[in-house]
Amino acid sequence: MSSHPDHYIKLANHAKKASHLQSVASLLGWDQETYMPSGGADARAEQVSLMAGLQHEMLTDPKLGDLIGACTADTSLSQGDTREAANIREMRRDYDKRTKIPGELVSALAEATSRAQHAWKEARENSDFASFKPMLDKVLDLTREKATCLSDGKGELYDALIDDYEPGAKASEIEAIFTPLKKEISDLVLNIAENGKPPNRDVLNRPITPAKQEAFGKFVAESCGFDFSRGRLDVTTHPFCEGVGPGDTRMTTRYRESSWTDSLYGIMHEMGHGLYEQGLPLGPSHGQSGESQIGLPCGEAVSLGIHESQSRLWENAVGCSLPFWKWALPHAKQFFGEVIGDQTPETMAASVTTAEPSLIRVEADEGTYNLHIMIRFELERAILSGDLDTADLPAAWNDAYKTYLGLDVPSDKEGVLQDVHWSFGLIGYFPTYTLGNLYAAQFWAQVRSENPELDNQIASGEFAPLLQWFRKNVHTHGRRYSPAQLCEKATGKPLSNEPLVSYLKDKLYPVYGL
Repeated sequence: MSSHPDHYIKLANHAKKASHLQSVASLLGWDQETYMPSGGADARAEQVSLMAGLQHEMLTDPKLGDLIGACTADTSLSQGDTREAANIREMRRDYDKRTKIPGELVSALAEATSRAQHAWKEARENSDFASFKPMLDKVLDLTREKATCLSDGKGELYDALIDDYEPGAKASEIEAIFTPLKKEISDLVLNIAENGKPPNRDVLNRPITPAKQEAFGKFVAESCGFDFSRGRLDVTTHPFCEGVGPGDTRMTTRYRESSWTDSLYGIMHEMGHGLYEQGLPLGPSHGQSGESQIGLPCGEAVSLGIHESQSRLWENAVGCSLPFWKWALPHAKQFFGEVIGDQTPETMAASVTTAEPSLIRVEADEGTYNLHIMIRFELERAILSGDLDTADLPAAWNDAYKTYLGLDVPSDKEGVLQDVHWSFGLIGYFPTYTLGNLYAAQFWAQVRSENPELDNQIASGEFAPLLQWFRKNVHTHGRRYSPAQLCEKATGKPLSNEPLVSYLKDKLYPVYGL
């Protein structure tokens, strides 16, 4: 950094200090979702609000705007395909967005979402949407206010929120992607339901203690490349992964004794996120070559869609594959004993390869998962626009599940209250899950074409070649390129539905004898 001009060094230092505030806020959020006693909810809401206000103040400081301006004017820094140019460009983008939002609104939204998270937990436990509705309404009102500030009165409010998670994406563009994909997936699921013969999956319901599940899950995560000296695994209500700060990546999962693969794939999913966080270019002190990008855009994930591509690929393309179970099953038998003693790699791979409608998104199979996302996309878009009142949300949710998945929703807990996202104010977040599946399928097709030995490597427990491909083609770039540019740079093609549809058919039809 010393070789850079003074204005860039000051800019980078400012960004690094702001990232420390974000680290503290992340730690508060992680603690709230894991170990914080319920009695701390009110105080935590005030703490989170204070941190959000301080961070917003620092990231909208006019002095920061002046530094960005000086760096932009310095064409030796701001021009070309360099990390410095990308950092300046993205910090300008972030600064312009943040300065549109009043600090009071940032603090109010942070406090409201912290309170709403606590209210959601209680409402979910009691399967009582009505008790959550007042807090949801408060969060939605503030979120609409935020979207109005960001949009400058132009376009759909939803677009302003999507941009926080998938830069440059528009609701109309996502709808154009989802509409044909919805038909392809619906046809696939219907064909399997009418003509397929499902494999025996009783092994998935055999009782295995949470302690054994945790030990095996950690073994798998470490074998795939997750560094537990720079991360940890804990238990929560709704699994997530939090990049708290450099060298500190927190994964969470949940355990059910009679459904042991839920935790395994929950861990592999969050591990995919964690591998991305641990692979960002944070410099020699974190075992990486090159200049540290801590606090700078090139040290951050480019989008939630790309982030989700990592989790879904490791969970599904790797974890639900025959090569994976050729490696994993002997180890699983060591951890679990005779409970799964009758299984072969083939029976295990078939048992976890499904396309059958279910109620819970995070437990949905590859074949039906995206239908869960499309339901949420349509509902939250309607809520934000005012076309759907929150009082009617449970009924609309239940109707959609009947239409798309043919399921009757028995309770709010298994329906509209199953996800934590809306209590966080994460409107516009859900579409990134299906975008992640699309990116994952395209990345998977590309890495397999470049490495014909990939299946054999996975079957031998050699996960490093796959991880290194992502380190080189995705992780190391941070926000240097847009999601669309990164996809095309890594695969040679723009994002398309075709790789995902082909992947699902190639994987699912043989299991169902089609």
